[in-house]
Amino acid sequence: MKSEPEVPLHEEFTYVYGLATQVIKCGPWKDLWKRERAPKALFLVIPGNPGLPGYYRSFLKALYSCLNRQYPIWVVGHAGHCKVPHGMKMIEETDVNKLDDGFGLRGQIEHKLSFIRKNVPKDVKLVLIGHSIGAYMIIEMLKRARDVEIIRGLLLFPTVERIAESPQGKIMTPVLSWFRYPLYILSYLVWILPDRIKHFLLRLVSSTLLHADESALAATIDFLTVNCVANAMYMGHQEMNEVTERDNTAIRKHLKKLTFYYGSEDRWCPRQYYEEMKRDFPNGDIRLCEKGFRHAFVLDSSEEMAADLADWMRDDLARL
Repeated sequence: MKSEPEVPLHEEFTYVYGLATQVIKCGPWKDLWKRERAPKALFLVIPGNPGLPGYYRSFLKALYSCLNRQYPIWVVGHAGHCKVPHGMKMIEETDVNKLDDGFGLRGQIEHKLSFIRKNVPKDVKLVLIGHSIGAYMIIEMLKRARDVEIIRGLLLFPTVERIAESPQGKIMTPVLSWFRYPLYILSYLVWILPDRIKHFLLRLVSSTLLHADESALAATIDFLTVNCVANAMYMGHQEMNEVTERDNTAIRKHLKKLTFYYGSEDRWCPRQYYEEMKRDFPNGDIRLCEKGFRHAFVLDSSEEMAADLADWMRDDLARL
């Protein structure tokens, strides 16, 4: 029996608006848009927080396979959340096109739009997949990206309202407000540990508490630098303060393009939020996960989640 070829993954680091950005591309990537039969659509993942593409490696490969290897799947990380390669700085040494508060929530949204405008041809249709705070970013992008053809927004475990009032938000708000500076010191102490000890501790935590796969472990190791932790917590602090009331006007305007997928026991966007969304938008594609996926589905449910998304997109892709 002939085995399936390995799913190709390409990792690159670039500057977007002068900020270090990690991108992982699944599928053929070199001269992709110059090919005679270039793909008509691109799937682009907007991650949660921390926004490291490495957490989504398994998900990208699974989704690419579920879509019969016909469409490229990319994930663009949040600015400043990645450990940059040797010789690359977190902020480019130029005064051109720098984002105002680029590591903050608003700056990260403009960062994604800038990446799309720079890297995706205008005739390529976009399917945006937003995880957690990435779902909020997609709604904001739809409001601002009139020059970008977004055919679908898949919002997974969407933190689009009242984050600070959620069960997990009530715990994390004081942590991100008052205790993030001591946590910077803790991250530094972990970072300076010998690699052997650091890897052992993280593997222990990943296997016993997170039940995460190897790609998630590698991403966590890359994340544990002072700059990355500081940027992620700074953005998280803004999330608690700025993501408050749901933007019903924007949701109503783009409702036909949106799929909301809530967890049945998600402490970041609890079932109550799903029920209220379903009540307020009875004609919307508002779904509740009955399979027990957790908020951080990329840690252990990537293949199952990818299969569901491919099924949801079948009709849209058939019309291309």
